[in-house]
Amino acid sequence: MKKTIRIDMDTLAISHDPATDDIRHIGGRALTSGIIAREVPPNCDPLGRDNKIVLAPGVLTGSSAPCSGRLSMGAKSPLTGGIKESNVGGTAGRIMASMGIKALIIQGKSTQKERFILEISNDNIKLTSAEPIEQKDNYSAAKYLTEQYGNKTPYILVGPGGEAGLPLATVAVSDMDGRPTRHAGRGGLGAVLASKGIKAIVLSGKGPLLAPKNTESFKETRKAFAKELSTGKQALTKFGTAVLVNVINEAGALPVNNFRKGRFDQVKNISGEVLADNCQARGGKTGHGCHPGCVIKCSNVYHDKEGNHLTSALEYETIALLGCNCGLSDMDQIAELDFMCDNYGLDTMETGVALGVAMEGGLLEFGDFNGMKELITGMVQGTLTGRLLGQGALVTGKTLGVTRIPTVKGQALSAYDPRALKGTAATYATSPMGADHTAGNCLPGRTGLDDRSPKGQVAASKEAQKLTMLCDLLGLCIFVGPIPQTLPTMTQLFNDFLGMNHTEEEMLAMAEKVLLEEVQFNEKAGITKYQNDLPEFFRTETLHSDLVCDLPAEELMNIYN
Repeated sequence: MKKTIRIDMDTLAISHDPATDDIRHIGGRALTSGIIAREVPPNCDPLGRDNKIVLAPGVLTGSSAPCSGRLSMGAKSPLTGGIKESNVGGTAGRIMASMGIKALIIQGKSTQKERFILEISNDNIKLTSAEPIEQKDNYSAAKYLTEQYGNKTPYILVGPGGEAGLPLATVAVSDMDGRPTRHAGRGGLGAVLASKGIKAIVLSGKGPLLAPKNTESFKETRKAFAKELSTGKQALTKFGTAVLVNVINEAGALPVNNFRKGRFDQVKNISGEVLADNCQARGGKTGHGCHPGCVIKCSNVYHDKEGNHLTSALEYETIALLGCNCGLSDMDQIAELDFMCDNYGLDTMETGVALGVAMEGGLLEFGDFNGMKELITGMVQGTLTGRLLGQGALVTGKTLGVTRIPTVKGQALSAYDPRALKGTAATYATSPMGADHTAGNCLPGRTGLDDRSPKGQVAASKEAQKLTMLCDLLGLCIFVGPIPQTLPTMTQLFNDFLGMNHTEEEMLAMAEKVLLEEVQFNEKAGITKYQNDLPEFFRTETLHSDLVCDLPAEELMNIYN
């Protein structure tokens, strides 16, 4: 039976109820945003009692659909002040779905100072003391959890960044090796979960793969889709998301030195080829799945020069924003910074942009690797400069008197310069999530438009945002392709799994309804359509001598009208 679980941290009461009709056919971001929009006061303190955090697998999560192991987490964000969904792979989503959990809702705020481990099994849910792992870094806490509950037991974990209440804190989820390397990274949801008094969630239950209503049709669609993905995404399998380093550099959209340039002179040192070569030569691994059932396998395990594990899942965004955006061109240095962020529970994207802004403001020089390590450590040690950086790029820039701050709605841009990729620029400007590529990325060539021309980009962004919403609703990794060509397959899988008969148009309408719900929440929270724009310097400072962000302001403002 599908159920919702509610944890009230005010009273430490635990309840679970059958899933109501209104949520049976939705999941993921549609469910997290729907619950937050209905139950959370838009003007509440994100780290206060009235906020809630919701965890929800996608509709297809727990089934045999390929790349369907995603888990959504949602809350009011302490970084943007608006509604937020952060999406993550790892082992937790599939187990939650197989246990019949449609949504896990954590509300209230513990009146006790201690933090808790929430243990969920098939027949029991309980809160136990997290004293052995309080203030522990993620890898140390993960070691304790795997020793206590077994190395194959999925867990969800808050690092010291979340315990410190930093608005860029992540929620870590165990990967298939039992490491805390998969992160719901954006929007500071680690701080929200920690504010409730939860340090970790352990999922010790089991369940079978979820069965579709229309078995034969689902099986045929699933098999064809898996074959298409495994043969069509081989570059991602071989090089990981770092394959984008050269692609985005060639497009002239790679952020360099706080988004001052779009191409990096030393790009060959941080390319996907270098990452793959290092993994192979040092005993690491590419072609590593981030969750069971992944056929693309774009993750990796990265070792140092001595052959010791250094980090896992070194991704394009991290390489670009902690790397060339901060003047670094050494893959091993970037990997070390990635490990630090994973271990402390810090968003590598927000951290990389905040560091770039700090460099712009003269707090340290571009390329100062040791200075970057010191500032990242200071975030969780509570130094003055560390706490400043831990508030994110916007607060860092304003405090240092910087005018070039690459953020929208309080959140740092992802690793695509909006002057060269104007479809993604429109997503940055208009998404209710803030500047987030995972809300509707328009990669080079994806829209069929001239990426450098403003013509048609706002409409293309809106379509990408709806298609991405469907991926998040279904629990599919966005690397399956939130593009029109994938819509028929997503619709067929949805219909076969649930025994429905939705048209493609009805699926898109479902996605748009959730987007509008998010926009309405943000408006009530004070984030209006007049904030649907990019920082002024992107409109006035040229990239490659002639490119500026010239998207029509009226179109951006009225995208959801």
